[in-house]
Amino acid sequence: MAAHRWPVRVYFEDTDAGGIVYHANYLRWAERARTESLRAMNLPHQLMILRYASLLVVRRIEVEYVAPARLDDQLIVETRVRKVGGASVDLDQRVLDESGALRAVLTVGLVCVRAEGMRPAPIPEPWRSALRDGMN
Repeated sequence: MAAHRWPVRVYFEDTDAGGIVYHANYLRWAERARTESLRAMNLPHQLMILRYASLLVVRRIEVEYVAPARLDDQLIVETRVRKVGGASVDLDQRVLDESGALRAVLTVGLVCVRAEGMRPAPIPEPWRSALRDGMN
């Protein structure tokens, strides 16, 4: 699958006193990139909530920080679907700089839950098909 690519600019607010990106910001950027990848499929989170009272939530995430990003860097967050289960989706996300050098790698496990009670639920169509198509 061609990765969904979402651009990020590093602002002063994203950095520590040394001008290095604070580690938690990679999680924020990855979340936004996941949201934008669904939006690019014309299947935003809000639509799943309104139609099915369900949403995708993070059940696990692993981050490997490869090299620091710095103030004013232009980054790209790539999102790829790795696996789609009945109620789960596994993703790989990579944060790259403009030269293509790797800054961070994220392995993300999502689970579909009902908004009320937060219990696992099957991923509704057309999200399931779109995510599976994204693997090819």
